[in-house]
Amino acid sequence: MKTANDIWVLGDYRNYFQSRVTLQILARAKHLAARTGGQVCAVVFGHQMDEYVGEYLAHGADRVLLMDDPALKRYSIETYSFLLTRLVETHRPETLLVGATRFGQEIAPRVAKQLKTGLTADCIDLEIDESGRLVQIAPSFGGNLVARIITPTKRPQMATVRPGTFQELVHDNRAKGEVIRLPLPKDMPKERIRCISSEYRPSKTKGIEQADIVITGGRGMGSKGKFKKLFELAAIMNGEVGATRPVVFSNWIGHEALVGQAGKSIRPKILFSFGISGAIQHTAALMDADFIVAINKNPNATMMKMADVAIVADANQVCSGIIRAIKEKIRD
Repeated sequence: MKTANDIWVLGDYRNYFQSRVTLQILARAKHLAARTGGQVCAVVFGHQMDEYVGEYLAHGADRVLLMDDPALKRYSIETYSFLLTRLVETHRPETLLVGATRFGQEIAPRVAKQLKTGLTADCIDLEIDESGRLVQIAPSFGGNLVARIITPTKRPQMATVRPGTFQELVHDNRAKGEVIRLPLPKDMPKERIRCISSEYRPSKTKGIEQADIVITGGRGMGSKGKFKKLFELAAIMNGEVGATRPVVFSNWIGHEALVGQAGKSIRPKILFSFGISGAIQHTAALMDADFIVAINKNPNATMMKMADVAIVADANQVCSGIIRAIKEKIRD
């Protein structure tokens, strides 16, 4: 199997209908492979995986390496990292990309260590330089700087990619690709940890990365109590709440709502920005929003200049006014 210049993407399907990170990475890998002349290969471990194989082919994979076995039905970090390392050592792809989910954050460092190669975590962009090397772009120093990292000699080049960073390709029912079914190696390691039982509990929300409407708030909301109004507005509009770093650090909301280079990238259809000035660490993560409504007392704030609709006013008062107006409309 020819793998020179190939880009591998590890398939994370366990929360497929809410987490689209594998499809997003496949889309970017397709773009990068056009520069390197390689192919995009999805790597999948599990049992009864044909549905996901078809999805990966329809979203950009040229090839799928599949290990489908009852022994892989339950995820095991020891087993999965062993199998992925063995495949990479055998086929020697140029690049290996993994989603920066809990799954990816656990397995990627182990595999990188076993392969004795570098790993850039939580990338917000990927490019190919003049020499054909992968440029891994990630926030550093708490999001105050953006680092451009390369792996000069070690292979594969490895990176985890933040969910929501890239736009997935449109599903192509006519897409075809090669599916290579591989048996489990005979020297499988004995698991030191055995899962006795597990229970899947889906998230009650779809998360800000997948939300069509995101209500973001900054210190301009005034206080933690006033910030809570954004949750009421989000509930009425069937949206999700995001926040800036100062708000998260002040414990007005949890870190999972952080929008920015040190948090999550979003691409909603409608973004409301309440009391946010627009530091580069924040705005870099929402450049793909379709329509932005910004509310701020300062007409010269960066968010106001970015907005499709800019309202010069107190963010807390406008939020309360929108909630009242929607409730009155519902009653009518």
